[in-house]
Amino acid sequence: MKNLSIADISQYVEENIDTFHKKRIAGLNDLKLKKVLGKKNPYLFKAKYILTAQDIIKSLTDAFISSQEETIFGDWLEGLAIFINNRVFNGRKSGIPGIDLEFDKDNIRYILTIKSGPNWGNSSQITKLKTDFKTAKKTLRTSNSKLNVVAINGCCYGRDSKPDKGDYFKYCGQYFWEFISGDPDLYTKIVEPLGHQAKERNDDFIQSYAQMINKFTKEFADTFCAENGAIDWNKLVQFNSAIIAPSKKKKK
Repeated sequence: MKNLSIADISQYVEENIDTFHKKRIAGLNDLKLKKVLGKKNPYLFKAKYILTAQDIIKSLTDAFISSQEETIFGDWLEGLAIFINNRVFNGRKSGIPGIDLEFDKDNIRYILTIKSGPNWGNSSQITKLKTDFKTAKKTLRTSNSKLNVVAINGCCYGRDSKPDKGDYFKYCGQYFWEFISGDPDLYTKIVEPLGHQAKERNDDFIQSYAQMINKFTKEFADTFCAENGAIDWNKLVQFNSAIIAPSKKKKK
């Protein structure tokens, strides 16, 4: 086990946090109004008595962006966790499908799947996680039948009061960061470095966000509003929920 320097973490963040911010903005630029509208409940907007195009646009895009950012930042935190573990335990990005990190400690091979938070999956996704762990254990024991392999679902934030899941362990928040680094205070130490140039990067994001809101509001009004400016709810619901007839193949 090696000592972990907060200076090394700060340097990693400074060199790599730009990737997260660029993906945030790229995600905005790639958004299409009809794609977002197709994934949201139009009846909810009517029930909440939302009357303006901009309010609808902000409501649906903010929810979509929040979910997208959670995924992007979760992927980024996975990279940070692997970097930290490599510095302390010589851990490495796993080449086994479904496994993010491998490292050895006290004659045990740990295999980790890293998620952003504790409530990340439904029952079918949890089943797949277990299957991935079983497959990974079998793969690793092919070359060493006596290898002691322990599977961990690591979560970058949150809590889980019952970490022993039978087939694997689930470590969240403080416990996860301590497990991969040996430092019980790491979960608070990484907060400050993560704010590197946050204001400057967020200013860029806000500008792109404002442009997107304006563009989508105009597009929504042109498509789903009547000449008097009122929202055409029938047209909106039909776009979102109407049956689309399958195209007929042309006879040769």
